[in-house]
Amino acid sequence: MPWRLLGQLEQWKSRFGSGKSVELEKLLVVVRKLRLPNAAALIRLHETLLFLRAYPRSPNVARLADEILFSFADRVAALETQGVNLSTLAEPEVSGIAGTSFSAVFSYEVAQRLNRLHPRELKINWEDYENADLGAVMSRFLPLLKEDWPVEANIPYCAWLRAAVPVKERGLSWLLERFDNLPLVAREQAMLYDSLQLPLVWDLGNSRSTRSRMRLPGGTLFCHDAPLLRRSDISLSSELAGPPLSLTKLSLADARRILDMILDTSAIRYRELYGFTHPDTRRVFRADIGRGVQIFVFGIPPKWRLPLRAYHSAFFFKNGVPLGYVEVLSLFERAEVGFNLYYTFREGESAWLYAQVMRLFRGLLGVNCFSVDPYQLGHHNQEAIDSGAFWFYRKLGFRPVEPGLKRLVEREEERIRGLSGYRTPPRTLKKLAEGYMIFEGPGAQHGAWDRFHVRNVGFAVEHNMARHFGGDAGKMRRAAADHLSRTLGVESMGGLALVLSLIPSMDRWTHAEKSAMAAILRAKEGANERRYLRLLQRHVKFRDAVLRLGSSRA
Repeated sequence: MPWRLLGQLEQWKSRFGSGKSVELEKLLVVVRKLRLPNAAALIRLHETLLFLRAYPRSPNVARLADEILFSFADRVAALETQGVNLSTLAEPEVSGIAGTSFSAVFSYEVAQRLNRLHPRELKINWEDYENADLGAVMSRFLPLLKEDWPVEANIPYCAWLRAAVPVKERGLSWLLERFDNLPLVAREQAMLYDSLQLPLVWDLGNSRSTRSRMRLPGGTLFCHDAPLLRRSDISLSSELAGPPLSLTKLSLADARRILDMILDTSAIRYRELYGFTHPDTRRVFRADIGRGVQIFVFGIPPKWRLPLRAYHSAFFFKNGVPLGYVEVLSLFERAEVGFNLYYTFREGESAWLYAQVMRLFRGLLGVNCFSVDPYQLGHHNQEAIDSGAFWFYRKLGFRPVEPGLKRLVEREEERIRGLSGYRTPPRTLKKLAEGYMIFEGPGAQHGAWDRFHVRNVGFAVEHNMARHFGGDAGKMRRAAADHLSRTLGVESMGGLALVLSLIPSMDRWTHAEKSAMAAILRAKEGANERRYLRLLQRHVKFRDAVLRLGSSRA
């Protein structure tokens, strides 16, 4: 009985535009009373309901889906009482269901923020801790641990910590405060904590941070009374040629609230994104792109910026339900896009959503050449292989840049056209995922970025350090800073200074070109990295020099 009903419910994920929503509503009323036998049925129901809540046929469907989802803590508790094995609920693909808990290793900054948001629900998972180097760190704030740690085996670190923590304090909060008080800069504090690889247990309970209950407040519900948009309905070129999306800047209070939600929804999925860990809280923007979707986009503050590329990330909600995120690394007019739609929603309008994300960053950053790295396509990423990620991008118009992969794609496309029901085997998908893919939007220079890898620029700098400075990074930085000071009148020892030291023609640049480069250096450390990127896009000689460095194999 449960499996039959679950199968009927799943069919409604693809029945948009046919039948009446009242049929689905009646089914949800029946499912509301359904008793589930095991974790597999629980997961299946949860993910189906979450999809129907994000893509509802009617307001009543959304209400009923939420009503059932909000009962999941009780459903989990009932199965636990029966002695049912629920260990699969902590798997990364499904973690975050109400009523569950899980253990994960978080970075220092994320652990601090989660502990601030959920102090009672987080604790150190000593049972799963196996790091033998704990004594070297903890002896910094447990004075007599040095009597035990260097000479004894099987040190009871948990007992040492319990003895040191005041009665009314929690172990994790106390430990994080000790790191915060160490006489080190923030990055060094983080590196020291991260070296412990300390697992934390998060007891989610029935909180609003769970996938079952997290909803973005406000907004108008968008109901799907017509078929969902398909990939064949979408033209990336047309979307990119359209007007830019309108952006609204959030207040500081609203920005922090949204960023906390984004941190929670990522953490419960065992994910950390650089931009979510180090967000620029003062510049968070919202785009209402239609069809019930809101995108929140932001950069990172100066102290966490990358040496060369501009960094931005975004998170999107569909009818208030967290849907996925994107990470964008930009240099000149080229943007590397890492797009992740949570697997629960991949039967939704993923192509349309991806097109809107590209349109957003086209207008925001001025980029028009979009690159997808091999990992996104399936290189050492089985999830992308299983989902056929390569063909998702290929059918949107992306092309591989490696000649051998171009030929392989042509052969596969011939087989698809000629053999009914043919599907590219996983072994071939893994081969196709070995190289980058590129989409060139309106105004892009064809082929300009085909051979570019930012890593090649880094290798060129390292070879210069080895060849001329005996491998001494300090000497190289000082020399680069002196050169910049003489040539541009700017003080900088950052990554851009090191790259500029490899461009001998810079001495022959015009006064205007040198002034423009000085403005770029200042903008990299300024309040808004968008300005840095826009200035880069106007400097033709620097672009050409960086392109040559990044397109040459070191």
